[in-house]
Amino acid sequence: MGNADNASMDNVLADPELDSWISGIRAVPAQVPPLDIPALRTPRIRPPGPDLLAVRSLTVPGNIPVAVRLYRPGEGRLPVVVHVHGGGFVFGDLESHDRTCRRLAQEANAVVLAVDHRRAPEHCAPAAVDDVARVLEWVLSQPGELGAVDGRTGLAGDSAGGLLAIVTANRLVSAGALLRALLLICPNADLTLSQPSIVQKSSRWGLDEAELRWFVEQWVPGLDAAKLSRFSPLQMNFGPLPRTLIATAEHDPLRHEGAALARKLQASGIDAREVAHPGLVHGFLSLDTVSPAAAAAGAALLRLFGAVLREP
Repeated sequence: MGNADNASMDNVLADPELDSWISGIRAVPAQVPPLDIPALRTPRIRPPGPDLLAVRSLTVPGNIPVAVRLYRPGEGRLPVVVHVHGGGFVFGDLESHDRTCRRLAQEANAVVLAVDHRRAPEHCAPAAVDDVARVLEWVLSQPGELGAVDGRTGLAGDSAGGLLAIVTANRLVSAGALLRALLLICPNADLTLSQPSIVQKSSRWGLDEAELRWFVEQWVPGLDAAKLSRFSPLQMNFGPLPRTLIATAEHDPLRHEGAALARKLQASGIDAREVAHPGLVHGFLSLDTVSPAAAAAGAALLRLFGAVLREP
């Protein structure tokens, strides 16, 4: 088989619907940084998520209060999952990830607390980590606002939110906090953007290398080397992190970052597992209304996380 045939096979997507979605992305000229932040943050109409028993807004107290949204799928004592949204550190909010949080609550059968953390460039590193840590510490104190919970606490994040989740988890477990499980979905793990998939999938897959570099620089202005090392998981030393699932997607420029992070955690003695997703792209969890393959993969991943959260 020739090289052209091999390249074609390497670019196969999981289903025709996802192929059509990617074709639509490619039909629009790529954005060239600097990006339009107000446009990125403009609310969009999104399909609703599943109905749940209760969804309500709360505020976590502190010197800088943090808005959160609580999702409860059913009665009884349930685990709690703190969810950290992605968006390149720059955009994303409680609305953009509402359907994802509803699906997480339903599939994992857990109370979900979504964090409306501060965003760059107005609030650079470590502001978002500080916000997530404040929320997680509050949850671990089992406040009455959570309702009936069983004491098991997990942390989940996608894309940039995956980086925020693991950096926060490492900060708190190193101080003695008890977490049961960590879910990182297509996470940023190398702020230097040095892994091979950054080049291999540099454009035309829904997340471009130029955008990634611009996003990183908004969160770490000037690409300060000390801060890049401090907040880049592949350059960090880890404390006793809990069981960790790292979801990767074949056509994601961040795929090799996630795989390398899984290996690094395993070498550190942490129970970490890469869950690879052939044929899928970055952000597949939010493409459930676009692609049946993405919907099935996302549901299976969230159910798996619920099971891991409940393991002895």
